[in-house]
Amino acid sequence: MKIAVAGASGRMGRMLVEAIQNAEDATLAGALDMAGAPSLGSDAAAFLGKPSGVPIEAELAKGLADAGYLIDFTRPEGTLRHLEYCAAHGIKMIIGTTGFDDAGKAAITAAAEKTAIVFAPNMSVGVNVTMKLLEMAAKSFSEGYDIEIIEAHHRHKVDAPSGTALKMGEVIADALGRDLKDVAVYAREGVTGERDPSSIGFATIRGGDIVGDHTVLFAGIGERIEISHKSASRVTYAHGSLRAARFLADKTTGLYDMQDVLGLR
Repeated sequence: MKIAVAGASGRMGRMLVEAIQNAEDATLAGALDMAGAPSLGSDAAAFLGKPSGVPIEAELAKGLADAGYLIDFTRPEGTLRHLEYCAAHGIKMIIGTTGFDDAGKAAITAAAEKTAIVFAPNMSVGVNVTMKLLEMAAKSFSEGYDIEIIEAHHRHKVDAPSGTALKMGEVIADALGRDLKDVAVYAREGVTGERDPSSIGFATIRGGDIVGDHTVLFAGIGERIEISHKSASRVTYAHGSLRAARFLADKTTGLYDMQDVLGLR
């Protein structure tokens, strides 16, 4: 697999570059970063002490010239620009970017008619197995249990709640026959009144270098059930992204997520 990495000089980008360099079935074929980034022109794998011969580029035509796949964990505006190019040139995408609005999600859906895309707010295998457990739990705790989602991330994360927390909320709401837009509560302050039993609450923590912690609390009378996933390293996202790329190997078009990749449908 000839894979390019967007945001190649960032924390997640470097983790992806290292994972690709260590994979027997993948080759680093391109690296992108923003115009004006200090890393432009440098070798994408120089930080590993094993140069790849792949320079970091800002121009998409150069950075993606030899790529069959692009893994993108950047920002919505950058990902959508990459998406347009990849759809036009048949480059498959693995999108882990979060924070898209409805228009951005619609653009991804439309692009999947031209190329194959795995789009998931979290590429971790563990997180996506957790999603399946939440679906099962929600069906059993549909009455008499209050549902709260607590997430924690590093101080540099720019969107809240996290895409993973929102996806957890969607999975639970769907299992309960609800629309998350109608039942989500994102903030509480002052005299809020009693809790609406149909609501799904979200709490957000930002601090330090927390990679990503997510806990869903099902609080009943006399008992609490907590389902948690905690990431100690971004390497889990990188390995999941490579599994997603392998899944797309025989796909030419279509929109998929990690539940498809892992056969959890």
